[in-house]
Amino acid sequence: MKNETPRDPRSTDSLDELIGDDAIGHEGRAGAGDHAAVRTWLRLLACTTQIETEIRRRLRTHFDMTLPRFDYLAQLHRFHAEQPEGLRMSQLSRYLMVTGGNVTSLTDELEKGGHVTRNIDPDDRRSIRIALTTRGRRAFEKIAAEHERWVVELLADLSADESRQLHTLLGHLRLGLTRRLNDKA
Repeated sequence: MKNETPRDPRSTDSLDELIGDDAIGHEGRAGAGDHAAVRTWLRLLACTTQIETEIRRRLRTHFDMTLPRFDYLAQLHRFHAEQPEGLRMSQLSRYLMVTGGNVTSLTDELEKGGHVTRNIDPDDRRSIRIALTTRGRRAFEKIAAEHERWVVELLADLSADESRQLHTLLGHLRLGLTRRLNDKA
């Protein structure tokens, strides 16, 4: 009998063997001969997709909530203290990086549910401001607390130090991307 050292479950050298071909996702596009940058990008994409898919599933299962609705409420909640009268629809559209039509559709749904109100902006009568209702704020805070627990759980396989390192490295990447792309504009 061969005396093999057990594989470190945190080793990612043979990730496809550990999680299986069916679950490899975006990383399955990369081959050993591909540039490290391509393999890294596909791994980032695979992790993001896997986490987002699970968050979407949990929001739907536990709260009958979609991720776009959650993100919409999060933006209103984020600015509630400094803009209690709400955000203009154009601001929401910009923060959510979606079209005005998408914001209008989400507003219609959330207004029917009593989570937001829609009022004419007194400073610009052509604009509409969207504000959280008390019901919307309470619902969002309950969902957000659970959302945070889910994210902590899904990233729990990283130590505190690894989490800080990854955050720092991704920050370097974002800064570099921003500089590189702004230089080309």
